[in-house]
Amino acid sequence: QVQLVESGGGLVQAGVSLRLSCAASGRSFSIYAMGWFCQAPGKEREFVATISRSGGNTYYADSVKGRFTISRDNAKNTVYLQMNSLKPEDTAVYYCAAGAVSNIVTIFQRAYEYHYWGQGTQVTVSS
Repeated sequence: QVQLVESGGGLVQAGVSLRLSCAASGRSFSIYAMGWFCQAPGKEREFVATISRSGGNTYYADSVKGRFTISRDNAKNTVYLQMNSLKPEDTAVYYCAAGAVSNIVTIFQRAYEYHYWGQGTQVTVSS
């Protein structure tokens, strides 16, 4: 089992950057593909980005491609989401998730593919 704790959210103006972090504890972090999802008020949870166990394979939602970057540091048991050029429509609670997988290049885009979730961190972008 793994425990995930997100941090780095906040209230910012449009156009600035934020970096979210997700610290993992418990079982070996490197066995998990990791992902970020977001949920805005009144909407379903949506996929944002995913990264493979090795960090060599990533994939993004079209809405964030070119603005957000997912990365991981397996030595620090942490995954990051660098969010640049933030827009008001990025306002949401952001969750990190972990999915155990044997293949080091596998990535997951669907929420049901993840086994563990953090509690989320709020990101609010004002116009």
